[in-house]
Amino acid sequence: MKLQLILAALFAATAAAFAPSSSLSQKTALKVSSIANEVDSLGNNVAVKKLLQDVESSGLLTQVAKSGLLSKAQEAGLSLSKLEPLLALAAENKEILILVEAATPEVLPLLPKLVDLAPGALPLLAAAISIPPGVISAVGFASLAAAVGAVVVIPDDTVVQVAEQTLAVGLLGAGGVASLVAAGILGKILK
Repeated sequence: MKLQLILAALFAATAAAFAPSSSLSQKTALKVSSIANEVDSLGNNVAVKKLLQDVESSGLLTQVAKSGLLSKAQEAGLSLSKLEPLLALAAENKEILILVEAATPEVLPLLPKLVDLAPGALPLLAAAISIPPGVISAVGFASLAAAVGAVVVIPDDTVVQVAEQTLAVGLLGAGGVASLVAAGILGKILK
């Protein structure tokens, strides 16, 4: 008897799921896609167009040329021809392009902020380009060791101390991994 009740309730619930609902009987107009807000009359992405206009108006490329970043990169052995294998790798692995395309809506709002910060960062980049990949990887390992050290040294008796541990591991761990990845990429490019 109980099995019959369960089966009847399951059948009724399933049938009710496909029955038209009275609350949906009101007709609603289809909304026009928000794509009209994202592109101009020529089909250009408005956010990208504004970003490129901001880059042009700020004279960022002129500042890059004046900073000597490109000549220092070339002296360090980094040239556009050495970046071609990375582009070929991205073209072979469609997953990379899919990830980049999927991340674009979240990354696009950050790009204007990067353009604003770039002029101040150019001297640092010009100095950093001459650092050998071995030094960068050593800094990465030191950062990871410091993250482990933070967990060992900072007690986890209070919520504040656990938050300190979490912050230290997050910052030092991310910095260490980023340094190791950057050193690996620079090592392959500069060969």
